[in-house]
Amino acid sequence: MLTRRHLFKTAAALAAVSALPLGRQAFAQSGELTIGYIADFPNASVLAIAEDQKYWEAEGVTPSLKVFTNGPLQIQAMGAGSLNFGTIGPGALWLPASGKAKVIGVNDIGFSDRVIAQAGFGSIADLKGKKVGVPQGTSGDMILRLALAKAGLSIDDISVVPLDPSVIVTAFTSKQIDAAGIWYPLIDAIKQHVPDLKELAASQDFYPAHSFINAFVARNEIVESNPEVVKTFLRVIKKAIDYRAANLERSIELTTAFLNAPAAATANVAHSRKLLTSQELDALTKDGTVNGWLDDFNKIFVEFGKLEKPLPPAEYYTADLFTSA
Repeated sequence: MLTRRHLFKTAAALAAVSALPLGRQAFAQSGELTIGYIADFPNASVLAIAEDQKYWEAEGVTPSLKVFTNGPLQIQAMGAGSLNFGTIGPGALWLPASGKAKVIGVNDIGFSDRVIAQAGFGSIADLKGKKVGVPQGTSGDMILRLALAKAGLSIDDISVVPLDPSVIVTAFTSKQIDAAGIWYPLIDAIKQHVPDLKELAASQDFYPAHSFINAFVARNEIVESNPEVVKTFLRVIKKAIDYRAANLERSIELTTAFLNAPAAATANVAHSRKLLTSQELDALTKDGTVNGWLDDFNKIFVEFGKLEKPLPPAEYYTADLFTSA
């Protein structure tokens, strides 16, 4: 949900795996398994689990992990050729929809995004003409726009203050902004200083009409030139997704250690997610539900003026690669 979210220091990259099969060892040597992630539970948990359960070793590969504060920066890195895989929130899905990357799988559905305001604000309508901080192109941006539209307003009715997610914490705490489109666990950090803040809208308010999905993405060129590497990545991710769904509390422990993050904040985010198994995601892909979610976002991005003619989901979601991995 940007996509968000560099609040905590992350652990070092995974240790190198010895004695790799020659063909698979080339994946790591060529830099093909360069993976971006956001330092929060939904995005880092699968990597923490894969490391702990030695899923990469089972595939005979060594990933190179790189932390990012949001999804758009990862896709920018893909465009520069320095990243092949990443994790993004729903606010960044307009980039694959514009052809900048491929969606290769759904991670989970989140309910952690909010529109928050200083004490004294009672509704979204009260934000008209006020300073609202938002990390543009993120799930925070999306929930803000959805909440404004529901209240009969548009982004032009407020004074938008584009800010990095971590800067929003400082700006809100110091009352430089009246409100923000942001998410947990950053809201937990804000509440430590502004306990009387108001939550005016939540992502769950718009579910299931709008599912705030996190997604795995890949650089266009890696999908085209080496789909087997994509399948290798997805096999590891799908195993980690299943482990997470079956062992949530242990997954929280692993992610807390991986991120060197406060346990309570990690747990709060973890319990705000709808975690699906790989079998459920395969079924949702095959019956067209995932494409329906993506098409819904396409419509939102057109309404918000983000895109004029987004690609059809079938052209940027590699459904066959996901289900066959």
